[in-house]
Amino acid sequence: MDITVSSFAHRTALVTGATEGIGRQTALRLAQEGARVIVHGPTAGTAALAVEQLAAAGAPAAALEPACADFGELEQVARLAAQLSERHQRLDLLVLNAGIAGPERRTLTGSGNELCFQVNYLAPYLLTRLLERPLARGTDSRIVALGSQLHRTANIDWTDLTRAKRYSRVSAYGQSKLALTTFVTELARWLPEGHSAVTVHPGVAETAIRPLYATTGRPVVEVAETVLTLCSPATKVVNGAYYDQLTPAAPGAQVAEKRSVDRLLKLSEKLTLRVPASA
Repeated sequence: MDITVSSFAHRTALVTGATEGIGRQTALRLAQEGARVIVHGPTAGTAALAVEQLAAAGAPAAALEPACADFGELEQVARLAAQLSERHQRLDLLVLNAGIAGPERRTLTGSGNELCFQVNYLAPYLLTRLLERPLARGTDSRIVALGSQLHRTANIDWTDLTRAKRYSRVSAYGQSKLALTTFVTELARWLPEGHSAVTVHPGVAETAIRPLYATTGRPVVEVAETVLTLCSPATKVVNGAYYDQLTPAAPGAQVAEKRSVDRLLKLSEKLTLRVPASA
């Protein structure tokens, strides 16, 4: 796929988790190819540092905008969405990259959610829902969520969502990515004509998450090119599809189960309802 500057020129992109790994490399490539990139980090300091590093790596400094929110705090996610909605009339691209492998021991957030489930799913869910208006104002806006092949063997434990009875990093991570894939697949049905949303497992990269796969990873630079290709409006995608790298693939069975989809959406709304935006 030949991606040209014209593919991203005049487009505004938000990349979550852009301070390191796949997110930072994706932000770099988007900026180099002509996009204005909102560089998200968990703190103002990490976001500002990432902007400096991206500019030093060859991204046009004028094309970079730092933004911060700790995904472990839903109030900060709501604040970020409010700030971006005020600052940008439209968003053309949302790359939901931020994620964690999860701690060795079960950890709850201040909202009472299992940490991995909140950072990898509830925060992206809330951010996406709160950015619906600026995303809708584009003619061909796209949402690209970084999923995982581990969602295929995972399950959402409705009776023990916080994994109090049985916790492992792999099960918690898989549950969070299953929820994300389910949401994005369903989200695609609601989008305005011409807009699209996909989930992608871009390949196993050498990042902090790599040990969950019990295999070696590819260089981040290579894996990020897959994300970049799916971000490009020049790339035709199957709306709502789950991609294994650049090929549409069958998602986990639970993704298509209407009862599970409805239950997840109702639960997500409940867990994020009336989250105040902190000052």
